[in-house]
Amino acid sequence: MDFEKGHIYHIYNQGNNRQKIFFNRENYLFFLSKIKKHILPYADIFAWCLMPNHFHLMVLVNKIEIRSHNSQGVTWSHPLTKPRSLNNSIGIMLRSYTRAINKQEKRSGSLFRETTKAECLTCTKESPPSWFMNNGTAQINISLPEKQYPQLCFNYIHLNPVRAGLVKNIDDWEFSSAKDYFGLRDGKIINNNKANEFLNINQIRSSND
Repeated sequence: MDFEKGHIYHIYNQGNNRQKIFFNRENYLFFLSKIKKHILPYADIFAWCLMPNHFHLMVLVNKIEIRSHNSQGVTWSHPLTKPRSLNNSIGIMLRSYTRAINKQEKRSGSLFRETTKAECLTCTKESPPSWFMNNGTAQINISLPEKQYPQLCFNYIHLNPVRAGLVKNIDDWEFSSAKDYFGLRDGKIINNNKANEFLNINQIRSSND
């Protein structure tokens, strides 16, 4: 994954062989704490969704690497500290979570797929992300892809639990940022104000009708 500062990315991974990665509510909450620690120092999070066997993050990258950060996500630097990239931090997050789940479930081996995907939604020089294609044909005619791809991804992430049949309404699923945008929870992960600069967040409300 080659991240570029100032661009929006869709980051996602799933369980190895599509296996479950979350086994109880505490697992979801634990993973969210990992996101705060390992992602927030580098990026503003616009959307997130944790599903039983995969996860989605939509982020605006602010920093490619930092020297270090503490458990509260506050960055600091020291001339003797080796920089850590966002790529490395994502890897550390997944390995740390895997160790905890392996211990909990008395299992061993990889929990996630080897490669975490990160598709740039605002890098117009790249091909459109795969979920906007249907049998090789673009589903919509996009005149301003740098604006519309982020909106489509934002809606897509929040609709995941409904499409999977886990809940009837977007805001019924506890483990996504939809509840924060519906005003049902004061989430500390998303940057609502920053997201409003790039997205029409009211679209997920209308898609819930």
